[in-house]
Amino acid sequence: MEHVFGNRHSRRTLFTAAGAVALGAAAAPLAGPGSALAQTGSPVGWATQNGGTTGGSGGGTTTVTSASALASAVSGDARKIVRVSGTIQISGMVRVGSNTTIVGNSGAVLTGGGLTLRTVSNVIIQNLRFRGYADDGINVEERSRNIWIDHNTFEPGTDGACDIKRESDFITVSWNRFDGTDKTCLLGHSDGHTADRGKLRVSYHHNYFNGTTQRTPRVRFAEPVHVYNNYYANVRSYCIATTMDAGVINEGNYFENCNRTVDIGQGDSGPGRIVSRNNHVVNSPAPVSRGSVAGVPYGFQLDTPSQVKSIVSGGAGAR
Repeated sequence: MEHVFGNRHSRRTLFTAAGAVALGAAAAPLAGPGSALAQTGSPVGWATQNGGTTGGSGGGTTTVTSASALASAVSGDARKIVRVSGTIQISGMVRVGSNTTIVGNSGAVLTGGGLTLRTVSNVIIQNLRFRGYADDGINVEERSRNIWIDHNTFEPGTDGACDIKRESDFITVSWNRFDGTDKTCLLGHSDGHTADRGKLRVSYHHNYFNGTTQRTPRVRFAEPVHVYNNYYANVRSYCIATTMDAGVINEGNYFENCNRTVDIGQGDSGPGRIVSRNNHVVNSPAPVSRGSVAGVPYGFQLDTPSQVKSIVSGGAGAR
């Protein structure tokens, strides 16, 4: 069965444990290898779909240095670019409006709280360091669409570093660094939230999971979730968990000194599906596959897996 998408360069591919079954012409690459993405200023992956993600491009620019100024500047749905300067101590979760770009100046830090995106669209968050958040670092929920979370650094906090749930969709999480986080990247609210089925389409690429514990990501219901060219180092529990009939493509990643690379099912959650292919493994279990997974409709360039450690460790995180 052929699935044809609006992008004239691409048709869908079905991924199985035995390999890829091409259902049409391959998509043209959109970005060069490694750090080239950082130079383009544009997302790759699911955030390019559904009209794309441009954030506050074309709007006015405001620089903020306090929690109250930040909360005011990021509110509302008018196009806007908000630059964060210095360290800002916030309490709770700051609500972000649609059509917003939030970008940190060199050394920008949000501490004590995080950012929440609820029922919004077209948001970009870049170059921030999240530290000591009392809830989540970034929380995306309630049908939020077209989000790009890029080149941030997450240090440990109380709950999730970067959680996506409740029917959110068309999201790219790229070039971020997660240092020692525990509940890192939850994708899917709960086993009972079946409305997430057919949503939660997320690309995770060129992220550095450094000494994390779990959930990188932990997936429920979503398909296809694209996890590629990430560097996993010294992961204490597990890297990727596919549950509740989710479909995950796990390709071109570099796993080093990881306890478990793939969990099929997790806790009380039933098993999902995953296609693991073309990964590089050092002192870690070989990633397993289970079932078949629908392919992605966008173009992307897969870096050589053995080079991902140097590419990602040199390029991921806030500047």
